[in-house]
Amino acid sequence: MVLDSKAKKWLTSLLGSNVKFDEPMSRHTSLRVGGPAEAFAVPETVETLKWLVTWAWQESVPYLIIGNGTNLLVTDGGIRGVVIGLTKCLKEIKQIDKTKENIIIAAMTGVRLQTLCNYAITHGLAGMNFALGIPGTVGGGIMMNAGTAYGRIENVLEAVTVLMPTGETKTITKQKLKFSYRHLALNMQPNHNSADQPVIIDGSFALRPSNSQKLKAEAKEIIKWRKQSQPIGIPSAGCFFKNPATGKTAGELIDLAGLKGTSIGGAEVSAKHANFLINTGQASATDFMALMELVQETVAKKFSTDLEREVKIVGV
Repeated sequence: MVLDSKAKKWLTSLLGSNVKFDEPMSRHTSLRVGGPAEAFAVPETVETLKWLVTWAWQESVPYLIIGNGTNLLVTDGGIRGVVIGLTKCLKEIKQIDKTKENIIIAAMTGVRLQTLCNYAITHGLAGMNFALGIPGTVGGGIMMNAGTAYGRIENVLEAVTVLMPTGETKTITKQKLKFSYRHLALNMQPNHNSADQPVIIDGSFALRPSNSQKLKAEAKEIIKWRKQSQPIGIPSAGCFFKNPATGKTAGELIDLAGLKGTSIGGAEVSAKHANFLINTGQASATDFMALMELVQETVAKKFSTDLEREVKIVGV
């Protein structure tokens, strides 16, 4: 245990009913698995978020930032320290600038990616349709460099505003953001004996003026394709493995390995899309870990290809 009675009292005084102790993470992840978080905090204001992050840093209390928990596998042992959810305090979208070619939109990191996509369509702004159907929040999308065959976050992101553990905020421009496949490295460590990363507050997106009706028609086709090819409405974390740099996709390799429909406990390789590991109802994190390892071992043996997971595993 990391949190003593004094820490719990401080958290309760700051957050009131917005902090829960020994909170099952299965309630807060799209896989619907995960043991308890020592504390699960959902601040309602940016100011409260600053107090919380600074306190955790100063007290050497580990903290984990989450959005909708859509790319997360929490172990059955749960999470020590504080899990901080951003969906209440960081949910604003607004236009902040206009250039000759682009409209610059700032979206806070607690905003759902789908909400940002719909905002862009409604306001006749092209550039976000690639993200239609990607679960999760703007913050998760930025940190994962979320993308599809139609594009990636790095194609439209101009800058991010980050909250340092010290309480100060900084703006990092695109030139200093190091994107790679399904990853963003901020390359900023606070001057302290801590490995805690800054918290992204918002992202600035450069979108192009377009026709709203045209964007709606395009969006309809993208969503139709997703519904036809992916297991929508079933607990999953989206694509579980990264696609190899060359050759066939992870889904194709898993399918060719004959693993569609394979299950361990309540975790199953989707029969609709092999790169989706789904919760059929009573899965545990241990089930998913075992199924993940089975998939990796089978694909490695048959195709000499090491599948790297896209989903982040956290917990004890």
